[in-house]
Amino acid sequence: MKNLKLSSRFVSAGVAFVLLLGILAGAFYFHGMGAAAHATAPYKSHPITVKPIMTPATFDGKHNLFTCQEPGALLRCYSPYQMRVAYDIQSVLKAGANGAGQTIVIIDAFQSPTIRQDLKQFNLTFGLHFSTLNIIAPDGLTPFNPNDPNQVGWAEEISLDVEWAHAIAPYATIDLVLAKSNQDADLQSVIQYAVKNNLGSVISMSFGEAEACMDPTLMAAQHQTFQNAVDKGITLFASSGDDGSAQPTCDGSSFMQAVSTPASDPLVTGVGGTYLNANTSSGIYYGEQAWNETDVVDGASGGGYSSVYSRPNYQVNFNRNKTQRGVPDIAYNASVNGGVLVYLGFLGSNSGFYLFGGTSAGSPQMAGELALVNQVFGRQGNINPTLYEGFAKHGYSQFFHDVTVGTNALVPTGIPGYSTTTGWDAVTGLGSLILGATFGLSSSSTTSSLWHH
Repeated sequence: MKNLKLSSRFVSAGVAFVLLLGILAGAFYFHGMGAAAHATAPYKSHPITVKPIMTPATFDGKHNLFTCQEPGALLRCYSPYQMRVAYDIQSVLKAGANGAGQTIVIIDAFQSPTIRQDLKQFNLTFGLHFSTLNIIAPDGLTPFNPNDPNQVGWAEEISLDVEWAHAIAPYATIDLVLAKSNQDADLQSVIQYAVKNNLGSVISMSFGEAEACMDPTLMAAQHQTFQNAVDKGITLFASSGDDGSAQPTCDGSSFMQAVSTPASDPLVTGVGGTYLNANTSSGIYYGEQAWNETDVVDGASGGGYSSVYSRPNYQVNFNRNKTQRGVPDIAYNASVNGGVLVYLGFLGSNSGFYLFGGTSAGSPQMAGELALVNQVFGRQGNINPTLYEGFAKHGYSQFFHDVTVGTNALVPTGIPGYSTTTGWDAVTGLGSLILGATFGLSSSSTTSSLWHH
């Protein structure tokens, strides 16, 4: 998805009062009174659009592979197994942590009318466990309009988020929490609902906007919601954006140098993007560089420095900017050429598997990783202090793949970017996490796990 060409202005404290009713209907939950509260809220609302970065995938029945997985393929891709191996997730699954007993909350807007069937097809194709998917619409479920590109984009995003959170933590329950529209007020309403009702131990948000485009009252309310979340031990992930050091201007007409919120909030773990070079069969990790792609699509890892939040204490020894919060915190595969396979069943004759990229592919997968962590070590809350002052400080090369090649200056935006360096940088953060090592499972790990107990 493209975090995507986002524009928004999230939600205010007044929205908390609208989260009072819940109506259970089958697998769907509905919550009312949102519209009236939004109409009088003391802030300006703005739509957040998502434009997933994707391209069709072709299955080669003769070799029982997708053509993008065949040796020598010019356009490469990964299935769940390869991603698990590349980031040392498979060792954690093998050791018995599979997400059982955990709930991953996915925040999205509108709906995908075929998400249950799509997840089933995804599981059948890759031999994955069938787990529980709850679809929760606190303010009501908007009927799907297949002729609305905005709704179609969100439906594509939903499929990516749900299928790949499940791929990493196959026994975890997924609560797909849907806003009635892509207005940031509506998104904030359902985030508050998820937090207030403590739906899960980890929340993924694959959307965002330039900080300057968010109403200050909304940003304050959003931050308070996140504080309420981490106080309950909930971990928050958000994609850092797909336009490099730029974000769309508030009217969407051009670009400006900015970081994306909610990824820039210091209580949120911002997920940037890399180009992952791994074996498309075995998944063996070869290396990574900053995601900056202009062939199949235009996209680069979102990153830079906040204009709102000062540098948090956990970044003092890593972020060279002495005053401002740096984004992202970590990174994950985001390239379309080397992307992940996602099934879409609502596109009529064009339904099938697609290659997806963008930083929004990383947020739900990191949420899946945290479900595995939480199963073993308990709820973590804000993991940024643990990532920086724990793993990075006490064994950086054991726990992270340091990404030192590339920049996030995306040429089509015309905005100067930042360069990768050793250690943390404003392109790929600390790098990508070697999950098994953080559990003490890696042969190279000499430090016991630093996750909270």
